[in-house]
Amino acid sequence: MAGTGPASASEGGIAVSGSLAVGSLKMVQPPRTPATWPHQVGVLPPRASSFQLRATVEELRAAVAEEGTALMGRVLTGTGGVGKTQLAADYARTAWENGEADVLVWISATTRAAVVAGYAQAGVELLGACPDDPEAAARTFLAWLEPKAGKEMCRWLVFLDDVDDPAALRGLWPPNDPHGRTLVTTRRRDAALTGQGRRRVNVGLFTPAEASAYLSSVLAAHGHHEPTGEIDGLAADLGYLPLALSQAAAYIIDAALTCAAYRRMLADRVRTLADLLPKPGALPDGQTTTAAAAWSLSVERADQIRPVGLARPMLQLTAMLDPNGIPQTVLTSEPVRTHLTAHRAVAHRETAEVTTEDTAHALRALHRLSLIDHNPDAPHQAVRVHQLIQRAARDTVTTEQLASLAHTAADALIAAWPAVERDTALAQALRANTDSLIHAAEDALYRPKVHAVLFRTGLSLGESGQAATARGYFHHLTAETRRRLGPDHPDTLTARHNLAHWRAEAGDAAGAAAAYEQLLSDRRRIQGPDHPDTLTTRSNLAHCRGQTGDAAAAATAYQQLLADRLRILGPDHPDTLTTRHNLARWQGMAGDAADAATTLEQLLADRQRIQGPDHPDTLTTRHELAHWRARTRRQRFTGGDG
Repeated sequence: MAGTGPASASEGGIAVSGSLAVGSLKMVQPPRTPATWPHQVGVLPPRASSFQLRATVEELRAAVAEEGTALMGRVLTGTGGVGKTQLAADYARTAWENGEADVLVWISATTRAAVVAGYAQAGVELLGACPDDPEAAARTFLAWLEPKAGKEMCRWLVFLDDVDDPAALRGLWPPNDPHGRTLVTTRRRDAALTGQGRRRVNVGLFTPAEASAYLSSVLAAHGHHEPTGEIDGLAADLGYLPLALSQAAAYIIDAALTCAAYRRMLADRVRTLADLLPKPGALPDGQTTTAAAAWSLSVERADQIRPVGLARPMLQLTAMLDPNGIPQTVLTSEPVRTHLTAHRAVAHRETAEVTTEDTAHALRALHRLSLIDHNPDAPHQAVRVHQLIQRAARDTVTTEQLASLAHTAADALIAAWPAVERDTALAQALRANTDSLIHAAEDALYRPKVHAVLFRTGLSLGESGQAATARGYFHHLTAETRRRLGPDHPDTLTARHNLAHWRAEAGDAAGAAAAYEQLLSDRRRIQGPDHPDTLTTRSNLAHCRGQTGDAAAAATAYQQLLADRLRILGPDHPDTLTTRHNLARWQGMAGDAADAATTLEQLLADRQRIQGPDHPDTLTTRHELAHWRARTRRQRFTGGDG
């Protein structure tokens, strides 16, 4: 077959050895004889060991086969490491072996120069173009691809692998031809890549079954036979990302580890992701960069997109939160804007305040580079990011920077958390994001004190009807606060207070009363008898005593508490009014409905004077008064508690 001479090592593989300088003379190689068909230009990437046939492969082939003449191009896009190049190469190899193409051109298209060089090589080999003028040879090839009347039919496939910038293809897209197909692989999701006969194909992760099958096959090929549960667990730990799976398998094989041992190393937060992947010289399947390094390049590119300098710190913030969905309001909140403004001022000397619109543009920049998935139409889960990309992002920051990110993320969650949770889906998303934040940087959330988001999450659990879960949550929070801050720290006392409250709500009033008694003793010793928190604990203890069936003891306790609140807070303070309300209620529960009604009548007059007739507490008192008046009438009529 003509025109198959060796290519030089220049970018794109174009043969440029046809000229030779001797002194001041230049000998020019004459045009080559055009190659005959079928002919392949460029070298396909080697097939990965234990290549996993994926559902995406069949979907791609079916889509290309069925699209007819309306769409002649496919753009395979996805984050670094999902296997776009391997999918494209498999499609190319299969089509070539099945005789579905007369000409196949494979180009590593990372730069515009590489694309031009690849086209030039095709022009030289297929059309006999002069190799001394790559631009002219490239134009010759593109012109030849154009459909023309009377042109001999040629079924061609052009593959542009790893396009880094859509601008690099301006004026270099292969033409639409009913007999030709163009496939592009890229991490970019810019609008410029689609349209004009091209459609985007989103390449995702392995399915759990595909990931487990791949790991089993690779390890078994090297004599490693692992339990199914460990294989499945490791696949999940790596987020079903093909590149991470292949590099982790290589590490396991080279280090003679078990999957269980590798998973323990992976769970160790002290280790970076780079520590758990092979060195560049030991990468499998001819790979040249680790997964972490590939993402780093994408971050650099995203950070150059306007607004410049915001993509990187935004990705670092998303790395602290739930990979399965971060609410839009969290990432556009005031704490995030303040953090981004400060970061840009230091890194880029840009002093303008970051706006809500800027934060949205930063998210879109990360989306365009496939570092996150941003879907504003799903506001509660607007941003999704792979767990390993999160880890790689966290690996790039110092301990101090991680703590700052954790506090910013926590402040952002609080800013987005409504005072009254009417949207259960939003509340659930905020709790899930707090859980991820705790996993990423729990230590920072206890310095210098317990961050409010930790208390807010437990409250949200309880208010959503999960009293038992809230009790378990505050049991953990109490233990951690005591261990980290000491038993007498105010936050430890607050955690104990919340734990007792949710014990009562979960049905253990007696246990809650005992916990409140111990807490009250410690509050009096540490904070003093007149501290507001001490008084609140006394109120909750009285309530729990009533819940255990001792209404008289509850009424007595509230009577004593009322005297102290009158002395400390005054008669018109809201807490004093609440204590009067609770006293009346337990007086009635103790059997004295008339005294309860009298107390509430006096309280209602004071509430109307102090808080107004339409205040919620005023309305509650009116409701309670009506209840005990009716109870009093029944007692008079029946001569008993009736």
